[in-house]
Amino acid sequence: MMEAFANWYCKCNPGVFQSTDTCYVLSFSIIMLNTSLHNPNVKDKPHFERFVSINRGIDNGGDLPEELLKNLFESIKNEPFSIPEDDGNDLTHTFFNPNREGWLLKLGGRVKTWKRRWFILTDNCLYYFEYTTDKEPLGIIPLENLSVRKVNDPKKPNCFELFNPNCKGQKIKACKTDGDGKVVEGKHQSYKISAATPAERDEWIEAIRTSITQDPFYDLVSARKKKIASKN
Repeated sequence: MMEAFANWYCKCNPGVFQSTDTCYVLSFSIIMLNTSLHNPNVKDKPHFERFVSINRGIDNGGDLPEELLKNLFESIKNEPFSIPEDDGNDLTHTFFNPNREGWLLKLGGRVKTWKRRWFILTDNCLYYFEYTTDKEPLGIIPLENLSVRKVNDPKKPNCFELFNPNCKGQKIKACKTDGDGKVVEGKHQSYKISAATPAERDEWIEAIRTSITQDPFYDLVSARKKKIASKN
């Protein structure tokens, strides 16, 4: 959905961003800002300078106009956005009424080390944090068009994997904050995660499968690609 929105926005507003990826990353940054500004449990509210800092370099290496970021920041600060089907309490719903939450180990994308992260599954997305008290997630993984399965790993037990069955070898569309606090696209072709017990692993797999949504547009594109490949 987020990728489709980015493509649609850039088509209707040519020249605003260098690429659709800029719009995609900025959209996730706005979601994080909305949560941080209006979540009642977040006492230390982010300032505009923080919003500018996490978005540095996202426009194909360049910075977005400060006026654009200022308008976005003030707009969200003055009036939080909400999901239409929610009952008006969505600002607390996002992270405080999740489908599932708990500690898991996640394997890094570029550096293959396991790190303990607090995961929250809600609204067809998987969020992960360094600590339960963090006001912003380290990463957001939209679950649309992904699949989940059990996998074996020689170093970690009780593993499962998130992957895109229709686009093998391609990076999963996701976002994270890097070491400098900037929002960037993820580097994973798949996400390998380890639970504490087999039962916990199976419960996470079932919860994720329930949350996953399928976009028929991507299925059509995938089928078209396979048809073209078979002719070559």
